[in-house]
Amino acid sequence: MMPEAMKCLLRESLPAPAWERNLSEEGGRRYLELRRDDEPALRALGLNPDDLGPSLVACMWDEDGDLEVGGFLVVDNLEVGTPSMGGIRLGPDIVPKVIHDLARGMTLKNAAAGLPYGGGKSGIVASRDLARAEHDDLVRGFARLLTRYRDIYNPGPDVGTDDADMRTVATENGLDAAVSKPQEMGGVGIDEFGCAAGGVVIALETALEELPKLRRLPQFRDLQVPAPGETTVLIQGFGAVGANAAMIMQGWPEGRRPRVVGISDADGCLTCNAGLPVPELFEHWLSGRGAVLAYALEHGLGKGPLDAGTYSSSADDLLRESAFALIPASPVFDYLGLDDEGKHSCTVDRMGGWRVIVEGANTYSPAPEVRFRRATMETAVYAQRGVLILQDYLVNTGGVIFAAQERLVPTPRELRIPADRLGNADAVAEWLGGNAVAFRDLSARRAEAGEKWRREAISRNVREVVDLLASEPGLLPSAAAQRLSLVRLRAGQSAASAA
Repeated sequence: MMPEAMKCLLRESLPAPAWERNLSEEGGRRYLELRRDDEPALRALGLNPDDLGPSLVACMWDEDGDLEVGGFLVVDNLEVGTPSMGGIRLGPDIVPKVIHDLARGMTLKNAAAGLPYGGGKSGIVASRDLARAEHDDLVRGFARLLTRYRDIYNPGPDVGTDDADMRTVATENGLDAAVSKPQEMGGVGIDEFGCAAGGVVIALETALEELPKLRRLPQFRDLQVPAPGETTVLIQGFGAVGANAAMIMQGWPEGRRPRVVGISDADGCLTCNAGLPVPELFEHWLSGRGAVLAYALEHGLGKGPLDAGTYSSSADDLLRESAFALIPASPVFDYLGLDDEGKHSCTVDRMGGWRVIVEGANTYSPAPEVRFRRATMETAVYAQRGVLILQDYLVNTGGVIFAAQERLVPTPRELRIPADRLGNADAVAEWLGGNAVAFRDLSARRAEAGEKWRREAISRNVREVVDLLASEPGLLPSAAAQRLSLVRLRAGQSAASAA
């Protein structure tokens, strides 16, 4: 959906007065902006506005540039602080509703992490199969569109973008206009540091300590919690979160190291009850070849039973396997469903035997129909089968916690890119090189602060949600998670008002 197709979608969806009243121009850049009080127009785009947001929905494109670029920004809520934070997603199926759902997840995630920033998200409408040079040009063009909003929105990486893209945004708009930048910009790139993955591992570690509290509930009376070294783990999505989570656990001492018994990626899944060779799989993933198929071909899996494990060309087969913990870290919104309708990975009646799910991928939507599906799934999985579900925005917050340190530990004035160099990649690179030592030191200070904040915030979230579930037998995990997040959101609003 390039700019012309975007305009067709917007013209077909929006009443003419909304188009005419809300469209503005800056040079060749066009911005169609909708606010929370534009409820009919927002609903026409598939959004569900409520008392939290969205604060702003911006549909934007460049009509004069050599490269067609367009996309959407949603700033959901700024009541606990400015700017909003959330990644740039890139893909061909980006629409305002998708971006709003993700932005709302960031509102809850940032509040749950105790961060003084709002929730936002943006999306570039484009193919993910672009050559790197074309991809870079597209991100650069989108960064120029985002210049208008740099005071209220700080992007980071998301599906389809990475830390290098945040360097591009910062080169265009300044160091304080993007987070999860590379170290040479003083950043703590969440992919480079494995920040999100580390948070998921902290959540699993804390869950092993807290789970016995749930034995007072009937569905958990038979719960046997293994020692960390006897814990088995399945990882759906051996990518930036899943692969790094496996390697972090691999670094635990021998007697405490969980055993990864299954992984999946786009090429299928691997399982082995004795445990998979995580370092070897991680090297395959780093090479860009994909871990599952490369390993399967190397070891001849699928040609007969071998000690190295088993291979299936269907990634979804992984969820039929059993382990103590499942980490969904794949961009699959509904990993479990009740029937064969929909796009979920597995139905509840076919799922393996697990006792805890630690979500490492976006699973939240404010849409009523999605929340209903989630509640029915949790009734079957948590209330009836005794599987604790730790919601994404409570435990998959390591990335935004680290990224936020790039604002919480401020950029010194003398390390801000001179205005006359912005937009000139060579000039910016030269200036960064001249300040390399100072930026490395700044990155190290931010990483240290992120480590401390991440462990405290995620451990607290797991403890509090388990306590809440143990005290209220009829409460579902998603409802408990939302209650905790909203409590923190209101506390943040009060603190912001007092300041």
